[in-house]
Amino acid sequence: MKPIFGRGPSLQLRLFLAILLSASLMLADSRLGAFANIRYLLNSAVAPLQYAANLPREMLDVLRGQFSSHQRLLTENKALKRDLLVMKSNVLLLDQLQQENQRLRDLLGSPFVRDERKMVAEVMAVDSDPYSYQVMINKGRVDGVYEGQPVINDKGIVGQVSYVGAHNSRVLLLIDPTNAIPVQVVRNDIRVIATGGGRNHQILLEHVPSSTDIKKGDLLVSSGLGGRYPEGYPVARVTSFTFDNKRPFAQITAKTTVQFDRLRYLLLVWPTDRSKMKHQTAVAAESAPIAPAVTPVNAAAPVTLTTPAVNPIDSTVPAPRKVNNAN
Repeated sequence: MKPIFGRGPSLQLRLFLAILLSASLMLADSRLGAFANIRYLLNSAVAPLQYAANLPREMLDVLRGQFSSHQRLLTENKALKRDLLVMKSNVLLLDQLQQENQRLRDLLGSPFVRDERKMVAEVMAVDSDPYSYQVMINKGRVDGVYEGQPVINDKGIVGQVSYVGAHNSRVLLLIDPTNAIPVQVVRNDIRVIATGGGRNHQILLEHVPSSTDIKKGDLLVSSGLGGRYPEGYPVARVTSFTFDNKRPFAQITAKTTVQFDRLRYLLLVWPTDRSKMKHQTAVAAESAPIAPAVTPVNAAAPVTLTTPAVNPIDSTVPAPRKVNNAN
């Protein structure tokens, strides 16, 4: 059987002819420039293919640029949010400082503060015991604070100092069940004893007869009896007055003028009444060593011993001490 295509030149001959043709064309193009137009046409024909081949890279560059822009925008957004948060916190701090400044102005300019010596103290901590109402302040013995010292704020009486440390003190609040204060009704000057009710903003009036002229809404102020609290400071306002015919005493509750759950700045008061000053002088004299003194006595003249009168109402005057006469 005869094949359709005859056997052509050998492979070596074909390779030699191809190399010879390529060298001739290259020489003719470099020397004569005969294929410049053909190269231009071929380049124009191949250009769409080049653009098509370069399209994926360009698309990837665009996507990468968009992703970089998006990432940069996210980073800038986070930075702006962080700066905004800092600015807001600064604004909140500014508002707090303004409120703190206003509270201090109200405290120092309170109409209840008279000519007594006073000192501003700040609340450091609040007692966590649910059955005890006490706070810790940042003033102590080095500042002249003493036990039993009255503590007030711009609303009225807060309580008294129950413990004094070197640089801090504990204040027993007025609403503590173990605390009591003598008060009087502003309307008719009736004097009663108020004790802590164990709740915020509540005190109780103890052992008040049901016939006592006390009404709902009466303002209670410190009476000054006992020499512990100065006279005339607001304490509470009567909220209820109930009584039972089977009981001799009425049940009276009052709401304190001080908001004890919002204490921040307090005033330590040094009363200027003479009885308090005498009491402090007597305490200092008792704590100091006493040197024996020899006084010549005229035997012819009678010696009369007098005992200073003691006011039974003022409980701050110390009892007279016994003196042993030497024979």
